[in-house]
Amino acid sequence: MVDTVLYFENDPASRYTMIRSVKNRFGATGEMGVFAMTGSGFREVRNPSAIFLSRDTLTEPGSVVSIAWEGSRALLVEMQALVADGGGGYPKRVAQGVEQNRLSLLLAVLQRHGDVQLGPEDVFVNVVGGLKIAETAVDLPTLLSVVSSFRDRPCREGLVSFGEVGLAGEVRPVRYGEERIAAAAKQGFSCAIVPRANAPRKVPAGIEVIPVSRIREAVDAAF
Repeated sequence: MVDTVLYFENDPASRYTMIRSVKNRFGATGEMGVFAMTGSGFREVRNPSAIFLSRDTLTEPGSVVSIAWEGSRALLVEMQALVADGGGGYPKRVAQGVEQNRLSLLLAVLQRHGDVQLGPEDVFVNVVGGLKIAETAVDLPTLLSVVSSFRDRPCREGLVSFGEVGLAGEVRPVRYGEERIAAAAKQGFSCAIVPRANAPRKVPAGIEVIPVSRIREAVDAAF
């Protein structure tokens, strides 16, 4: 009999380690803690969002901040995309930190419903910090980062985004929408593109919420 099962995840190039609970007899599963290895052992990182965001790269094309939900906390992560000329007849679709098949599906939706023709372009997507995000809330920021890189234009300053994207090009709501927006406001972001169904009745101070229903609306609002 096992009371708790914990997974340790880390990037060899990083000093941070993520610990996830996948089984817990006496508490919630899916919780995640971030720790830094020091000379005296592991030390808790109380604000994980700060270590996964680089303010220097957020103004560059191909970078969009998303708000993932890990266990019982909101986690701000940077989604990066690179769209480059393909060298062969088969364009590459490479994803690190998000599901490979999901990326291919999202790119097909973007071309069909977003009027963005990637054609033979190679597309690379990465979640900064070595994180692995399984939820669909990063669909919308993933596509926005791809469009940003493809157009070689940065998204508007202070932008965060979340939302699931359906096959018909609709932007669908995700759980804990208000909590995600509040977390973004606390980190100093000034604009959030979110599913229309996740728009809060009372917007936190210091942040503008832009509700969208379609992927085209989100692309227009991001630039």
